[in-house]
Amino acid sequence: MIVAFSVSPLGAGDSVHDAVAAAVRVVRDSGLPNRTSSMFTEIEGEWNEVFEVVKRAAEAVGAFAPRVSLVLKADVRPGHTGELAGKLDRLERALADGL
Repeated sequence: MIVAFSVSPLGAGDSVHDAVAAAVRVVRDSGLPNRTSSMFTEIEGEWNEVFEVVKRAAEAVGAFAPRVSLVLKADVRPGHTGELAGKLDRLERALADGL
């Protein structure tokens, strides 16, 4: 499965980069395939391991604020791995083919 999620502190003021960095550190330290963009972090793995990392990332942000906002979207596709890169590779090939 791939989960795209965004986690941020609520009630911690205007600057959230330290809290978000703590969450991203949890994800990167997990060893699971991941990618972070300006709005979401994507992580790929089995259901339980992915959601455990998301939980720990939310808890890391919770250390910075009394409340945490968590938004997530999941692509549950049992039996498939490498899709974090695979989906983009197929898209780029389609674009290159003029589709």
